[in-house]
Amino acid sequence: MSQVLPGDASPVRDLLGIGFGPSNVAMAIALREHTARVGAQEAVTAHFFEQQPRFGWHRGMLIDDATMQVSFLKDLVTLRNPASEFSFLCYLKSAGRLIDFINHKNLFPLRAEFHDYLEWAAAKVEDMVSYGHEVVGVVPAVRDGAVEHLEVTVRSGEGLSVHRARNLVISTGLRPLMPDGMERSDRIWHNSELLAKVDALEGTSPSRFIVVGAGQSAAENVAYLHRRFPRAEICAVFSRYGYSPSDDSSFANRIFDPGAVDEYFAAPEDVKRRLMDYHGNTNYSVVDIDLIDDLYRQTYQEKVHGTERLRFLNVSRLTDVKETPETVHATVKSLVTGEETPLDADVVVFATGYRPADPLGLLGEVADRCLRDELGRVRVERDYRLVTDPGLHCGIYLQGGTEHTHGITSSLLSNTATRVGEILGSLLDRGLKPAPDAARAVADGTGIPGTSKG
Repeated sequence: MSQVLPGDASPVRDLLGIGFGPSNVAMAIALREHTARVGAQEAVTAHFFEQQPRFGWHRGMLIDDATMQVSFLKDLVTLRNPASEFSFLCYLKSAGRLIDFINHKNLFPLRAEFHDYLEWAAAKVEDMVSYGHEVVGVVPAVRDGAVEHLEVTVRSGEGLSVHRARNLVISTGLRPLMPDGMERSDRIWHNSELLAKVDALEGTSPSRFIVVGAGQSAAENVAYLHRRFPRAEICAVFSRYGYSPSDDSSFANRIFDPGAVDEYFAAPEDVKRRLMDYHGNTNYSVVDIDLIDDLYRQTYQEKVHGTERLRFLNVSRLTDVKETPETVHATVKSLVTGEETPLDADVVVFATGYRPADPLGLLGEVADRCLRDELGRVRVERDYRLVTDPGLHCGIYLQGGTEHTHGITSSLLSNTATRVGEILGSLLDRGLKPAPDAARAVADGTGIPGTSKG
């Protein structure tokens, strides 16, 4: 379906993808399965660019005993196509662990194992991605007053190249969030780089770590550092009285259902805000109850034996951090009494979350054609396509950065398989001339894009 326009140096693809994390890996798989169904002549021509040299997903957080907070059935494909050869179960079969996993009787695989699954899936579609290629700009190709395709400039070891596409799908992920004025260094870390940084301490004898934050990653970091460095004191600092348990009850988990996206998208703005307030405790700044219990059990045992290494400075915040070549001088202030506690630490770890990458940051003048709401947020259609001015005929789809329109699953794995199917269905419906009825395969057993419009 590619075409070469007069004077163009490269074909105009139907779709270019920016980023190749789990969401766009799932997108590539959906495209591959679509091609297998309709044939190469009616395939959606697509390619993806990823600035990392190889696939990687939160590598710095693959703590050996950390598990997923989402069921393995919410993998890259199953909710869209339960018969897919790209499923987590097919991965387990290929790895020789399917029976072992079944006997394990657990819905939540190790995070390291799920990462291995993602690498396995990405390798099966690696012909569709160029690693080590960074998208640095997008410009509209204007012809007769309309924009029919976009020109995407990509930087790699070979220099700059220009690629053309009628549609983009942007999945540039999340960026580590540090407190204002705080910069990462050899002794000041964000939890996303924990495992990469901690190896540099091998052979040393750190005496104290400070971990700032009250969410799952913070608690995991506390437990990991406590286990990894048996002579070090671990100080957890957070403004709450204690870690709050995540709500993973069956009714509350309906907020992650594909159908919940429809309801959230259609809801008035005040209802959207209430839903996020009601159910933020399913995902934000909360901790698995089993981990909370383990940490409390550990700190109680230490009190009994008089060997306290776990310290929880609750209802407090870190107010000052000064780094020297030998240590970090930190000040922790009680929010109740105002009392300040000085602490010297080898490392301060900020488990302070992430922020979405700016979805329009790469679009240049194309961003000026994207419409915004009264709060300055990008407007997004139900099919995850940016609302643009009428002269821009290209589709720009977002995987992430749509929480304000599509709800809590915007940047989570829970709805990935369904979402990429909906995006593919939108591409087909918008005139890529699929084989007869192919666009409507969305509702049948072949599974693109699943049962939900959502």
